[in-house]
Amino acid sequence: MKKIAELSAGPGFLVTAAAFVVVIAGIQAAESILVPFLIAVFIAVICAPPLFWLQRKKVPAVLSMIIVVSGAIVIGLSIMTLVGTSLNDFSQALPSYQESLQEKMSGLLEWLEGMGVDIYKEGVIKTLNPGFAMKLVASLLTRLGSVLTNSFMILLTVIFILLEASGFPNKLRAASDKPDASFSNFNSFIKNINRYMVIKTLTSLATGIAIAVWLMFLGVNHPLLWGLLAFLLNYVPNIGPVIAAVPAILLALIQLGSGPALLTGLGYAVVNIIIGSIIEPKIMGRGLGLSTLVVFLSLVFWGWVLGPVGMLLSVPLTMAVKIALDSNEETRWIAVLLGSEGSIRK
Repeated sequence: MKKIAELSAGPGFLVTAAAFVVVIAGIQAAESILVPFLIAVFIAVICAPPLFWLQRKKVPAVLSMIIVVSGAIVIGLSIMTLVGTSLNDFSQALPSYQESLQEKMSGLLEWLEGMGVDIYKEGVIKTLNPGFAMKLVASLLTRLGSVLTNSFMILLTVIFILLEASGFPNKLRAASDKPDASFSNFNSFIKNINRYMVIKTLTSLATGIAIAVWLMFLGVNHPLLWGLLAFLLNYVPNIGPVIAAVPAILLALIQLGSGPALLTGLGYAVVNIIIGSIIEPKIMGRGLGLSTLVVFLSLVFWGWVLGPVGMLLSVPLTMAVKIALDSNEETRWIAVLLGSEGSIRK
């Protein structure tokens, strides 16, 4: 009997693995549909707490929806208007920025050669191409902008999700054999997701504003663009702030010299230490962290599956999986393995 169980375990694993591959291939094929939908879910999760707060204050449901959706539209249009011009200017100036970086890299290598360091110049320039970081940022923001051209469809999806949100618990109770347990798990999952997304959005917003103000003070070009990038990549802990800092530091080096470039890097470090390492963990509390390895793997995986936008949404998606696993006693051990050492509950 034991041998039969062992033999059946192998094919069962293969079937599960094959099903996983098929699902991932389907997600990749449906990228153009899924990415706007995931952005709509992301926005709806952020908009849900103020909507429910207004409803608890006896504001009519229709009026609450109008207020929240109007606020989201105003914020979205403001961001697109402010950043759109900077993105266009940056894209047009990108070739000259890349050329300047190549010249500075060549100058640095020549200086090292003059100091007696034997370097294969062409190989180093090809391997350590600083212009690639600038090009990657432009590609990432352009792809995000192209996704947001479906803003009308995203807005409609957000409205329908918010309309369904209030009635979904009743549907869950009616559909489940054990309504109390199911609703408890669902309520815990939604509460933790909302809490994580709201706190992360507020801290990311504070990071983006602080970075934009600092770069504006230093005189670095396109500060609003770098503030937006810092805001977006702050959703990717540990790795994201570093990726966000590189193009701004390189631009400061090209435009203003080594001193302002060092001050730019120092500003990023100070902002991310204060907000990311002190304020955010204190507000977020234990139990909502991901290990650095999981963050990196999720970045690679979701970036491969959904492209650049998948990279931005990688940690929120993985956090949703972790919180869902943590909401159930039987799967909590998997959530513990995904979490950071500091997130283990004592």
